[in-house]
Amino acid sequence: MTDDLFAAAADVRLQSRSPLAARLRPQRLDDIVGQPHLLAPGRPLRTLIESDRLSSVILWGPPGTGKTTLARLIASQTEKVFEELSAVTASVKDVREIIAQARHRLGERGVGTILFLDEVHRFNKAQQDTLLPAVEEGLLVLVGATTENPHFEVNPPLMSRSTLFRLRALEDEHIAELIRRGLQEEGASADEDAVAHMASRSGGDGRHALTSTEVAVALAARRGTPTHVTLADAEGAVDSKAVRYGRDGHFNVASAFIKSIRGSDADAGLYWLARMLEAGEDARFIARRLVILASEDVGMADPQSLLIADAAARAVEFVGLPEAQLNLAQAVIHLATAPKSNRVTTALGAALEDARSAGTGDVPAHLRDSHYKAATGLGHGVGYRYPHDLPEGWADQTHRPDEVEGHVYYRPSDHGAEADVESAWPGRGD
Repeated sequence: MTDDLFAAAADVRLQSRSPLAARLRPQRLDDIVGQPHLLAPGRPLRTLIESDRLSSVILWGPPGTGKTTLARLIASQTEKVFEELSAVTASVKDVREIIAQARHRLGERGVGTILFLDEVHRFNKAQQDTLLPAVEEGLLVLVGATTENPHFEVNPPLMSRSTLFRLRALEDEHIAELIRRGLQEEGASADEDAVAHMASRSGGDGRHALTSTEVAVALAARRGTPTHVTLADAEGAVDSKAVRYGRDGHFNVASAFIKSIRGSDADAGLYWLARMLEAGEDARFIARRLVILASEDVGMADPQSLLIADAAARAVEFVGLPEAQLNLAQAVIHLATAPKSNRVTTALGAALEDARSAGTGDVPAHLRDSHYKAATGLGHGVGYRYPHDLPEGWADQTHRPDEVEGHVYYRPSDHGAEADVESAWPGRGD
């Protein structure tokens, strides 16, 4: 009995010392803040949980959006036994043991098993393949949680047997509600501008917001009781949230970066550049994308753009970060403000289509190599007109196989320097 009393007292002390986010973990679905598209009355995930008819699911969303909370609520609602593994530490052996226990449990007592696998994207292919047969036959109901795009990180067979639910970053109003709950739990109050500041700086991460609330309360408590959090306390508590993203975010941010520059929005291009630099993106990747964009989206409308992008790429190698971020920024501004043309891209695409499909592609005889003795006897080079020998500086002669000679690939646009190409192009014709 004494041991039980000491254990109970220890549990109370541990509870009081737990992080605020742990103390405020919801015990009911109605306690969850945010995710109304999944958890409002009548919405799909809520219906499946309440009716205990949940099949295998993947919960995908940013940190601090409630994935683990949802998994624990599923555990409280279901009649199945709830098992939990972390993909960071679990091995294939651990998975096999869970499967063996689930099979024994189902055969002996007719009780199913739910396996919550946190950070499921960290499981390698062999570990995921070990799970697949148990999920496929319904022996295990898998609840996987991931911050990474599961279409990239989870094996397709496992994905096809799971329902994907995407959790969204929490809105500021939801974050503010969490902060107010945290303040109440801590026995503190706060100015509204302090709450708004912490909410706006949380990045949609509920856990981060509650951690900031704890720090703000600690700062306010130094002034004595009653504890009241001011804007200064909130500003002191909220450090700049680290900008990090995974593989899916990498592609999304890079896409937004390119599309912003293509759209001639220099400020947006600089913002996404800053996001990538703050996230630790490889500067060489950024530079490569700018070099590609210079020809793909600017091209002959501003031929200097390719030189600017190439110079920025060389600066990344020669100077390195952090100084080279200035060179990248200059390239972004130049490319965003340059006139745009995709005529280089479309011209190459049309030429590639002909190269792959049209005729034999024989080189015309007058263009063939004629530097060796027997070449003239074969007709190679016969009839070739050397442009520099002509007063016009160009020769009106065939330069392609007959079957594609009349095809036009490059059509200059009216943008920037490209508007002058047509008139300055020898032999182009009317």
